[in-house]
Amino acid sequence: MEEIIINTESIKLDQFLKWSGVAYTGGEAKLMIKEGIVIVNGELETRRGRSLVPGDEIEIEGRGLFKITRE
Repeated sequence: MEEIIINTESIKLDQFLKWSGVAYTGGEAKLMIKEGIVIVNGELETRRGRSLVPGDEIEIEGRGLFKITRE
């Protein structure tokens, strides 16, 4: 599991995908979410505006498992 540090209270799912380097563009992040390969805290997530907070775990099929932490 890779820890991704954020310096805000929360981050939107599509922004997280770019911040973590999993997606290079917003369009790519949107497509990944739409394809159904993003799992948040064990549940499939299809809302790109989903707010993520420290402690949330995000699994991206074929790319790994990430946990959000705060500075």
